[in-house]
Amino acid sequence: MTVKEFFGCTFIAYGPAFALFIFTIAREPLRIIILIAGCFFWLLSLLFSSVLWNIVWPLKDQLAFGVVFSVLFQEVFRFFIYKLLRKADEGLQTFSDEPPTATDKHMIAYVAGLGFGLMSGAFSLVNVLAMATGPGTVGIHGDTPYFFLTSALMTSCFILLHTFWNVIFFWGCDKRNIPAVGFVVGFHMLISCLTLIRPLQPATIIPAYCILLVTMAIAYKLVGGSVNNLTAFLTCKRAGYASN
Repeated sequence: MTVKEFFGCTFIAYGPAFALFIFTIAREPLRIIILIAGCFFWLLSLLFSSVLWNIVWPLKDQLAFGVVFSVLFQEVFRFFIYKLLRKADEGLQTFSDEPPTATDKHMIAYVAGLGFGLMSGAFSLVNVLAMATGPGTVGIHGDTPYFFLTSALMTSCFILLHTFWNVIFFWGCDKRNIPAVGFVVGFHMLISCLTLIRPLQPATIIPAYCILLVTMAIAYKLVGGSVNNLTAFLTCKRAGYASN
């Protein structure tokens, strides 16, 4: 039973992200490099969070302190990778005769965000998955029996949120749109604080996924998506007949 729970939670947490990687990134070497860069910058944010955690030793027992500054460091390094990728894009364009398109910029943001989310998800669930292999069963001493399931669902949510947040964040930086950047930082802080609820209850999943749907819709709209395009995709029609 514990082995089944391990694989089930693993597929729930990382299945959607793995599918995105296979279908949209795996065949493009440049996208893989950008994905790895996103992973690396998230690791840098973790490093600085850890350094601060060890320096400010009186607050080590305050989990909220660590969560708040972890979110802030992640958003700072999200901005750093934005600057790096935009500078790299400008350098590559000096050797290209074709001007950059908005689609290219959105794709870069999407791929970097997926890397950001994948590394975040790996660190947030790996220890939980290790415990899922046993021995013992969650809930035997009165704890919630849904701990592994809710942890996997929250991890998947965060991976996807980082992907869509990155699209919105990069767009906001390009357009100098402060509310868009504030939206990303604010909701990142909000959902991260939801994880402070112990034990993690299934009820915390509902607001997280509601925010995910809203964030996904906003990101889709910012990259030029429309209801007609979505309808054309779902009905397998040509986009040319359904686009505005």
